[in-house]
Amino acid sequence: MTKPALAEYLHTHMPLSRSMAVSVVSASAMEVVLEAPLAPNHNVHGTMFGGSIATLALLAAWSVVHLRLEADQFAGQLVVSRSETDYLMPVSGQARAIARLGGVDWDSFSSQLVRHGKARVTVTTEVLSNDLLTARLVGTFAAISAE
Repeated sequence: MTKPALAEYLHTHMPLSRSMAVSVVSASAMEVVLEAPLAPNHNVHGTMFGGSIATLALLAAWSVVHLRLEADQFAGQLVVSRSETDYLMPVSGQARAIARLGGVDWDSFSSQLVRHGKARVTVTTEVLSNDLLTARLVGTFAAISAE
């Protein structure tokens, strides 16, 4: 899936991403990088709203798993089953969320998905602003086969 195709998919199927002005910086089956500007996501303190930070990070994590499943020709659903965000410092500008599958045991995940028709995978997303690590999300996603 191309960057524009992923952006359109997110904006169509997850409309909050459009309201947040989320853009796709890069998209592959191993890494997704999303950005969101401060203006539509600010809070009363002039920094980014925590919900926007968590949503941006969750969208990046979901997207990288989605793209990997798409590359594996998976047919089914991908849903978040758990997420936890640590806020390390305020975001005072544009936020960049980076989700990578490096370190994920994809073979075990795929085997379980084939064997049982469902499997869970955990992905970590780092959120940067002004080149500083500002938040980290750990999200667990469930893939459920359509068959």
